[in-house]
Amino acid sequence: MSVLFKMSRRPAAAGFLAARAAALFASLLAVAVVTSAHAADVVTVNLELGDGKLSPARIEVPAGQRIKVVLKNTGKSAAEFESLQLRKEKVLAPGVESYVIIAPLKAGEYKFFDDFHQTAQGVIVAK
Repeated sequence: MSVLFKMSRRPAAAGFLAARAAALFASLLAVAVVTSAHAADVVTVNLELGDGKLSPARIEVPAGQRIKVVLKNTGKSAAEFESLQLRKEKVLAPGVESYVIIAPLKAGEYKFFDDFHQTAQGVIVAK
């Protein structure tokens, strides 16, 4: 006598979906932890560029940490944050705000300037 058992695929499918959902949640949690760790490593400084004036013209930051320089053009003409040493440049229209991220710096001084107003020069000092 032969007995046939009819097995439902639903319990296996439900288990598979639950495992996939748990794996997705774990992945998202890991990304959130890494992102918040990186955000904590960034030092944020503000720099206003305004028709040939930089405020502040001297920015002190800790050496060995990433830096986010928030740029705001408060002038009536275009401005450009530029640093040959840091290999960064960002052009801003009047009233525009943006930022540049600078990799961790060794202790020292790093010059920057407004390329549209050559007399506007500043320095980032990493200590």
